[in-house]
Amino acid sequence: MIRLDKHDSDDKFWVVTIDRPDKANSLTEAMLVELARIVESAQESARVLVLTGAGEVFSAGADLEAARAGLATSAVWERLSAAIAGFPGLSIAALNGTVAGGAMGMVLACDLRIAVPGARAFYPVMKLGFLPQPSDPKRLISLVGPARAKMILMGGQKIDHDEAILWGLFDRIATPDALLDTAREIAADVLNADYLHAATIKGMCRG
Repeated sequence: MIRLDKHDSDDKFWVVTIDRPDKANSLTEAMLVELARIVESAQESARVLVLTGAGEVFSAGADLEAARAGLATSAVWERLSAAIAGFPGLSIAALNGTVAGGAMGMVLACDLRIAVPGARAFYPVMKLGFLPQPSDPKRLISLVGPARAKMILMGGQKIDHDEAILWGLFDRIATPDALLDTAREIAADVLNADYLHAATIKGMCRG
């Protein structure tokens, strides 16, 4: 249910796909562990890491049954987002549709977020009675500011793609057919650069 495709002659462009479209790409613990394992293995091997989903939803967050069994508060979410944030190359969330709940963590941890028209973002922790993962509010605030972060986390607002672009939550809109091509175009210079050069510039961009 997690698919890894390596592109280019030297396999430096990795596309990781959440492939459970019949369940809105909702995540089980095994899927999260596999995602974390792949991202951790990318640290020294990939230059560009793209996260996307199959079908018309990026991810609805935790699988309902798994959430009830404790996945909603599992440390594996933080393991995954920390691995993405620590990736020295360029990480891109290619949102083929809406991102919701705990899946927001991996999206917030990426360097860039590209989305298709109609994609929305929401994180209904207040309504569901859970806390967001520890690193998520800080990353969300760094993108949209504290008031808008509260709109999402406390007000439970569903942010459409126009508003997400205006807020800085999404960085670019691309049609479904052009989503991965847009990610590749943005990543072209990184793919052609020296590993240390790219990692150094990324480090300089950290707040």
